[in-house]
Amino acid sequence: EISYLGRKFIIYLALAHRQSQSRLRRLIAKQGGYILHVDGTCEGDSPNLFCGVDGISELVLDTVKIPSEKKERLIPFFRRIKQQYGEPKALVHDMGRGIGMAVQEVFPGVADFICHFHFLRDIGKDLLQDEYTALQKRLQKLSIRALLRQKARYLEQKIDPAAPVLDEILSSLESGTWQTTSCEPVPLIMAYALIQWVFEYPRQSNGYGFPFDRPHLDFFRRLQSAHRLLKKIMEVHLRGVVKDNKPYCLVYRALNEAVNDNQLNNLASSLEHKGKVFDKLRSAMRIALPDGKDGINDNGANTDIRSIEEKVIAFRKWLIDDYERKETYTKMLKQIDEYWEKLFADPLPVVTPEGIVYIQPQRTNNILEQMFREEKRRARKKSGTASLNKVLKAMLAETPLVQNLRNREYIDIILDGCSTLAERFCQIDTALVLKEMEAAKNNQEMILPSIKKLSRDCDLTKKISSLFLF
Repeated sequence: EISYLGRKFIIYLALAHRQSQSRLRRLIAKQGGYILHVDGTCEGDSPNLFCGVDGISELVLDTVKIPSEKKERLIPFFRRIKQQYGEPKALVHDMGRGIGMAVQEVFPGVADFICHFHFLRDIGKDLLQDEYTALQKRLQKLSIRALLRQKARYLEQKIDPAAPVLDEILSSLESGTWQTTSCEPVPLIMAYALIQWVFEYPRQSNGYGFPFDRPHLDFFRRLQSAHRLLKKIMEVHLRGVVKDNKPYCLVYRALNEAVNDNQLNNLASSLEHKGKVFDKLRSAMRIALPDGKDGINDNGANTDIRSIEEKVIAFRKWLIDDYERKETYTKMLKQIDEYWEKLFADPLPVVTPEGIVYIQPQRTNNILEQMFREEKRRARKKSGTASLNKVLKAMLAETPLVQNLRNREYIDIILDGCSTLAERFCQIDTALVLKEMEAAKNNQEMILPSIKKLSRDCDLTKKISSLFLF
């Protein structure tokens, strides 16, 4: 019943939204036009929930569920937005081929920009993906994680969690001088702590995801650091404190194979070198910075776009000035040149009742990305499952319109003089609502009960075989 009422609310809201087109268009004209951000989300074989959002007011303008982001699927949607709200002042989207071709056909001549975050992510993946995947597979083949966990369990059984020496060791590490005379448990604790430190490698990531974060490379570098430290500890008699090197030797030997593996070392060196070049481009574009902490919510530094363009020009010159670098990063250079005109947007002059004002298109598609993440987070909290394949199949296409209810001006437009949404919804023809509910029910891709019963039969293949093969 709750699910039914929720869907009914969304249908009422969608109808009120459609009936408010002329007033929404006046709002857009008042602000000087709109900048159209478009993007979609899907999981597995679910339909693509595709949205168009105004980058100025941040209102969801229209939504649709389509099988894929192919040109022929997107053109009718873009034409509908154009008919409803007029031509946008600019467009912002990712580098999807279907979106690009549909935009060119429906909005010829409109300023067209790509999301800086998506641009960097695509360049980084092309540059690093093959070697990064090879590094990951090599680490898996050597089973270093399983071996370290085994050693950690062994050491953990020998450590007394109530031993006062634990606090003394922490104090020693903080002060840089030994604060304990209890030597015996120190090697056990230190060796165990080093293993756990290696497994804390995800802390070095900044929440951007690959290729901005490279956790498997961070893991390997921690293996090397721990290995070097253990070797030094075993070579010196640490101020007379170390008397038992056995725990250190145990972990040191466990790390040996991975740390000395030529293939891993070559892959790590190449990734690190290419990663520095990629990070240099990130710094030039002032987004998803190597030391940034905003993760995937990063909208980019608030820097003048011309200043960013100059930095990228300098980066490009740095690449081509060295022949070897130019040869290695030919594909990167080609991608930068191909999308150059879509990366750097001057402020756009727009006419408003107050006169001409200048608006700066956002550098990312984060308006939509954040909205999709919020919808998915809410669905996961409700269902308790990680996969949202079924949720997206069942979700009404108009669900993202609920986000607009955070905007007071939008609510006033939707209410159209009414004091509450309930009062406004009462003005909507019930027959329209029932028609929409029926249409939504027919579009849920429900499995017929009889087919579901068949699919659960463990002997289905045998029964089909007996029918057709006699």
